[in-house]
Amino acid sequence: MHKGLTIGKHSVPYPLIQGGMGVRVSGYRLAGHVALNGGIGVIATPGLALGSDAATGDDYFADDRQALLDELRKAYEIAPDGVIGVNCMVAVSNYDDVVRASCAGGAKLIISGAGLPLSLPALTADYPDVALVPIVSSLKAAQLIARKWHKSHGRLPDAIVVEDPDTAGGHLGEKPEKIGSGEYDQYATVRAVKDYFRNEWNLHIPIIAAGGVWDREDLEHALAEGADAVQMASRFVVTQECDAADAFKQAYLDCTPSDIGLMMSPAGLPGRALIGNVAEIRQRDLDDDLHCPVGCLKKCAYRDNQERFCIVQALDRAQKGDRETGLIFCGTNAWKADRISTVKEVFTELFGEK
Repeated sequence: MHKGLTIGKHSVPYPLIQGGMGVRVSGYRLAGHVALNGGIGVIATPGLALGSDAATGDDYFADDRQALLDELRKAYEIAPDGVIGVNCMVAVSNYDDVVRASCAGGAKLIISGAGLPLSLPALTADYPDVALVPIVSSLKAAQLIARKWHKSHGRLPDAIVVEDPDTAGGHLGEKPEKIGSGEYDQYATVRAVKDYFRNEWNLHIPIIAAGGVWDREDLEHALAEGADAVQMASRFVVTQECDAADAFKQAYLDCTPSDIGLMMSPAGLPGRALIGNVAEIRQRDLDDDLHCPVGCLKKCAYRDNQERFCIVQALDRAQKGDRETGLIFCGTNAWKADRISTVKEVFTELFGEK
């Protein structure tokens, strides 16, 4: 029998957080159904304005805020009593607004990476019940966040996600040359972070392993190695409830291990994706003479000098089913996808009676 998961004031029956996948791959439907089935559902906040029915097109950032409020509302319609959180990337230029809108919209926790979320306690000060969960890949990053938060705000994280850059999908907070070198030990990091909070702060918070978790064996390995829970993303793409188009899901079903690799994001971070069409993505932006439409990232090589491609547009196209010129993020295990199941079936496989 698995024990549940409590982060701050919020508890769920199963030790599982669904990973945030943008743009709109983990929207209200996936997050709502994960929460309904006893995990923590997570809406990825970047780029929501692009797929919003309510968007006016006049002001991207105002549309983005409204789209996030709409996603949260619709997720809670699916799971009124569920625990629904958001994933907010530090790298987006409207980070402060997104965090505040998440709180206003009823998010129960904020998971934040793609940079160090040093301002998170200040932004959420009016919402003390919102749990704060940084994503790190090293003990050093966890220490830096804890000391800064405590010194400036008298606050410490409610949980920590330790992401394995060797297996996780999407943007990765590690230098490209270190990824896959074999020197990173995720569970040594998990245990070190857990020991640090226990010994330094007398704090017992959940440490959550992210990256490479596909099935029950992976889950049980993570828990046996000292993680309190797992964050799982790629596995949920191939569910009926995932918010991505069928063509996006089919790309997972069709891919092989050699299709999955690293690309450099214009955000200045490496990312793991299906990399066979990166040249076509760039060519599309060149053919369309696409200039930075909104300035959605704090740092962007495409905005500044037309390097690479517009990532938010590429992710949006993929979510809508464009496999030719859309960017499809995935973890290293995406090739294991062999069928479309339901969220409920995934939970049954992970946590049901053996």
